[in-house]
Amino acid sequence: MTAVPSAPLRPEVEQLLEHGTVHTSPGGQYSFRVIGPCCRLYDREELPWPCCRLAWRSKEPSWRRVGRRFVADMASRRCPSYSVELLQPGSRPTLTVLTLFPHRFTPEMQEWWYSRRPRSFDPSNLSP
Repeated sequence: MTAVPSAPLRPEVEQLLEHGTVHTSPGGQYSFRVIGPCCRLYDREELPWPCCRLAWRSKEPSWRRVGRRFVADMASRRCPSYSVELLQPGSRPTLTVLTLFPHRFTPEMQEWWYSRRPRSFDPSNLSP
């Protein structure tokens, strides 16, 4: 029996990328300048409308959405997202939100980034 090599661990994020720093994309196709950290939100109003058939079944989308409109995007909850300026050779800089999926938060960073605790809403809570 041969030993299966273990998958390489993803690097853990312990600090924020500094504002104004320039980094290369994971694939090396472009560079980006960091504007600042942000959390990626999912807009529940973008969910599909209910289907048009006459006989409704249970568990189908509702016209009435209950709860918050914007919720944290579960796909990017464990990875850092930044508002960035893409610097592509031969084209104008483009502003967008970039999620670094190859990196994972440490538990402390994830708590700071996506906290549900009331004290996290304090305006003085600018950095972990």
